[in-house]
Amino acid sequence: MTGRPLALLGLCIAINAGAAESPAPESPRDLFLGEAFFYAHQGEHFDAIARLDTELQQFRRVDEPDRDPLHFHLKHAEFSVGDFELSYRMHQRAGRAIRAVLEGDVSPVIRNEAAYRLARLYYEKSEPEQALAVIGRINGRLPDRLHDDERLLRAQIDIANGRFGEAVALLEPLTSVSGVEGFAGYNLGVALLRQGNTRDGYAALARAGQIEAEDEAARAIRDKANLTLGFRLLKAEKPEEARQYLDRVRLTGPFSDNALLGSGWADVTQGRHDRALVPWSLLIQRNATGKAVQEALLGVPFAYAKLDKHGRAALLYGSALESFGQEIERLKASVESIRAGRFLAALVREELKQDSNWVVRLRELPETPETYYLTELMAANDFQSALQNYRDLDALRLRLLRWEGSVEAFAELIALRRRYYEPLLPDIDRRFRALDSQMRLRLEQRQSLDDRLQRLLVAPRPELLATADERLLREQIAALEARHAGDDTPAGQEARRRIARLKGVIHWDIHSNYDQRLTDAYVHLHALDADVARLREIHAGYVRTRQAATQSYQGYDAQIGQARERLGEAKTRVAALMARQGQMLEQMAVSELELRRGRLEEYQVQARFAMAESYDRAIKAQQQAGGRAK
Repeated sequence: MTGRPLALLGLCIAINAGAAESPAPESPRDLFLGEAFFYAHQGEHFDAIARLDTELQQFRRVDEPDRDPLHFHLKHAEFSVGDFELSYRMHQRAGRAIRAVLEGDVSPVIRNEAAYRLARLYYEKSEPEQALAVIGRINGRLPDRLHDDERLLRAQIDIANGRFGEAVALLEPLTSVSGVEGFAGYNLGVALLRQGNTRDGYAALARAGQIEAEDEAARAIRDKANLTLGFRLLKAEKPEEARQYLDRVRLTGPFSDNALLGSGWADVTQGRHDRALVPWSLLIQRNATGKAVQEALLGVPFAYAKLDKHGRAALLYGSALESFGQEIERLKASVESIRAGRFLAALVREELKQDSNWVVRLRELPETPETYYLTELMAANDFQSALQNYRDLDALRLRLLRWEGSVEAFAELIALRRRYYEPLLPDIDRRFRALDSQMRLRLEQRQSLDDRLQRLLVAPRPELLATADERLLREQIAALEARHAGDDTPAGQEARRRIARLKGVIHWDIHSNYDQRLTDAYVHLHALDADVARLREIHAGYVRTRQAATQSYQGYDAQIGQARERLGEAKTRVAALMARQGQMLEQMAVSELELRRGRLEEYQVQARFAMAESYDRAIKAQQQAGGRAK
């Protein structure tokens, strides 16, 4: 057991991992980062990675990153990339991302958590030396939720590196910590046994086998502790003690078959063949695909033979032969089904993707005989990893098909926009150019007036502020003055006197009201500013709308072409990887099934000889009984 399962850290990272440097509560929250955490919380780690990668790429391209709310959470986002990739089993990329955080300028809490995650990554990849070096970089406080997990991981790494004394020192305090006591107790027992301390190792496994457990993982580790201790005692020729621990294993747990088998052999070792029949009789009623069940099919008639019930033993050997024959035929059918490609098709059935217990459900699928043995195959870590990789590749293949459809739909949308806007834009542009020229003229006129008023402040010219009526009167007076200019008659002189008086009145009005008129001119001119601003806003709005209309269909052809090319390359690569991975899976499955068939054929040989011997003994017993009767 490698330790209790870890829950998704995405949301917890954003809240707890960087508490030492987290932003103030009122700081902006990045919606796209929240969306990535949402998908991660749903177990959709690929979508979480895609969205977070996209958000980080966009953030690095913006001109002013400080205005992007993501900069408040950048460290968490960069750490979460590695976390999501690790959850998606992208170990190589996840290691680089977490290592970058580990070596970056981050708070000690985040750095310590990064070291913990990277050490766990190395441990799961069976690289205990690297895991030991990385976990040694943890210095200081870890988030509370990881405190016990970190000590348990450190102990497991020590065990993998042969540092059993250090592992024992770490595990002993954890055996009393709620939630990890079973895992710690089991690993403590393993460490003590490998250290050579058999007595304390047995005691630790015994305690781990009696813990109170509510969740399935804790119950499983409890059963495993009892099973391990039971078989250890059997090997040490202590069958009575071994049976005590084997009987503690649940009849409904994943280790029940081996426990029943071991319990029967414990009785056989003590010569109590009648008692061995109790667990074995239960075991042979189970699915005949199990290795323990197949061995028990030979064990039951063996026990009857030891009890001198040779007729019963012969019949049971015959039943075992029939069962082995059926299993061999089923194995042959499974191999043929695998080679026909039905095995891989069963692995990616849609209904299994919605069920977390999909491995077990594979045995219930119709017309898939090879899946009867898949649960046993999944015990191998290499097969399980290869199987999950194949399922991920198939999910990626389907996702690429959807993306390809989305690209084509987007291209069609662009074409529709082009067909809609291109006929409209020429007429709109023509009308806009006419309006734009008028607007520019008015703006120039307004600027000209403003410049003139500015000059009037420096060099006053009151005549420039005359009203229209005053300018008209001055023109009429000028005409009258020209008419009477050469008239020296008394009437002409009187007319010129009156004209001069009128000119003086107008001149007085213009010059005496100059300041007020200049002020009014400024007021009236600036009253136009609101209209000018509105005009500029409408102009800018049109320009933006015009650009948006154009940009909604222009400049996408190259990007769409690149997306199509990349999708095509990705589909080709995924297809090649799926074929290679599928072939490897099929080969692994066929090899395992061939080994099973070879073992069953050996069992057949043993059963035939044992059956023949039982028949002979049964006949001799009948003959002896008949002779005595005579």
